Amino acid sequence: MQLSSRSFFCFVVLSLLPVFCDAQSIRAGIFTVDASPALGTPVAYAKTRSVTDSLSVRGIVILSDQKPVVLCAVDWIGIANEGLDVWKEQLANAAGTTVDRVSVHSLHQHDAPRCDFTVERILTQYGMGGTRFENAFYLKVLQQAALAVEKAVKNAQPVTHIGFGEAKVEKVASNRRILGKDGKVAIVRYSSATDSAAIAAPEGVIDPWLKCVSFWNKEKPVAVLTFYATHPQSYYGTGDVSCDFVGIGRNAFEKAIGVHSTHFNGAGGNIAAGKYNNGSPEMRPVLAARMEAGMKKAWAATKKIPVSAKDMTWKSIPVSLPLAHDLVIDELKASMEDEKLTPNEKYDVAIRLAWAERTVQGKNVTVSALRMGKTWLLNLPGETFVEYQLAAKAMRPGDQVCTAAYEEYGPRYIGTKIAYAQGGYEVTQSFVSPDVEEVLMNAIRAVLK
Repeated sequence: MQLSSRSFFCFVVLSLLPVFCDAQSIRAGIFTVDASPALGTPVAYAKTRSVTDSLSVRGIVILSDQKPVVLCAVDWIGIANEGLDVWKEQLANAAGTTVDRVSVHSLHQHDAPRCDFTVERILTQYGMGGTRFENAFYLKVLQQAALAVEKAVKNAQPVTHIGFGEAKVEKVASNRRILGKDGKVAIVRYSSATDSAAIAAPEGVIDPWLKCVSFWNKEKPVAVLTFYATHPQSYYGTGDVSCDFVGIGRNAFEKAIGVHSTHFNGAGGNIAAGKYNNGSPEMRPVLAARMEAGMKKAWAATKKIPVSAKDMTWKSIPVSLPLAHDLVIDELKASMEDEKLTPNEKYDVAIRLAWAERTVQGKNVTVSALRMGKTWLLNLPGETFVEYQLAAKAMRPGDQVCTAAYEEYGPRYIGTKIAYAQGGYEVTQSFVSPDVEEVLMNAIRAVLK
């Protein structure tokens, strides 16, 4: 059969139409794997004696006409230095993308593992290997996560709409730093408090809004991401592993709505539940219920808009964080040789030495942002103060900016410039200098353009 020139033209256009449509389409794949340690495995402050609430690796792979993007959250206290390098490399390979398009965060639960191959290498060098870390366990979880990412790519579903909703979380977050009349930190309100002055003090500067971003295939929800800024501890230090109140709340929310849910800890370096938490075991389910309630309200407030690849951009930039002035490599190495120091004190030195060496070697952190329409997903390193999250929101008036911090745990706390002059616990545990504010703010502006 012969086709007329007009018929042939129509045949070609119609046959190519799906290709043109696919070029603008978005697909999303979801993944979850268990990240709970075996009994006896070192966790943050003890060895695992039980798994009260299981831990997980969760996330989403976003596919389009661009390279894939991987967003991942892990129920561990932190993933740092060479540990984060390996995680991002393996997940990038699994998704068929580049390392700069992979963002791996921790939720920072304290009865949970931490992964840092650099610190473990230093501890091994000084005869302390295997006392704080279990590298074989981390690599096993990572291998399972990579396989899950590969499966997520293969099983990705179309995304036609993106949803956004937000709601206030009641009686969870409070600022940890209570200032005195002299403008200095007078009280550090940790994750729990029994001191009447700490409890009576105002919430202080927080971001009370929990944000909910959802991916939809027409009327069917594919995945949900939630964001909220606070330290997630109710109580800890026993070796009874738990995803704590943020993870318990997330799990209950996921079960209630029947949609895969990944939660990210916002810029909560100076935020915790101390005003509303006395540290008793009974408060954990109470705080979890408050988190779940906030998630449900944000989900109920969701509004959807159509989305395609033309509405999507990814920006990622390497950032060199200025090193804290008191981190001098030769002095830190001398301290590791000091026989008077306890194992805990040497561990404290080792984590500083790891970050100092990485910084001097020119290793950078990553600041990135995914834009989908007017919704932005901002990724930040360390235990970043909430002021950075609030500043990021102000940079995009009329848009929705959702912040996930704790991507690179190596620098620990990242305060504002004035915070370093105010004193307090966080600045003594910060491995960056006060100049960090200008550097990080410039990076945030760059990726939110």
